[in-house]
Amino acid sequence: MGMDIVIQSLGIVFAVVGIVYLLKPNVMKWLMEFFKQGKRIYFSGVIRFVLAIVFFVGARECKHPWVIFAFGILFIIGGFLIFILKSEKIRRMLDWYQKQPVLLLRVIAVITLAVGTIIIYSA
Repeated sequence: MGMDIVIQSLGIVFAVVGIVYLLKPNVMKWLMEFFKQGKRIYFSGVIRFVLAIVFFVGARECKHPWVIFAFGILFIIGGFLIFILKSEKIRRMLDWYQKQPVLLLRVIAVITLAVGTIIIYSA
């Protein structure tokens, strides 16, 4: 299986997650609550590192490698921030997002959907 297909599959996952969040924004709140518990916050950082590695390795096989590489950079920055910031600060940020109106959560969902679409197109 080519890395471009793996990255395209990840783009499909992002797009589906964006659609789910758009239709059911409370799923996003539930997921935030899940990751706030214990050391789960750091698991989301590890996920970002893994995504970054996949995107860096697979970028050269894609139609638009610079786009995929740029997403890899964003994922690695996100992963580092999760480990650099104190977990309490991240929990406060997640609390803030959970208190926001549904409209903002839907905007985030549209952004997630757009990111997935861009990844699919660029892979």
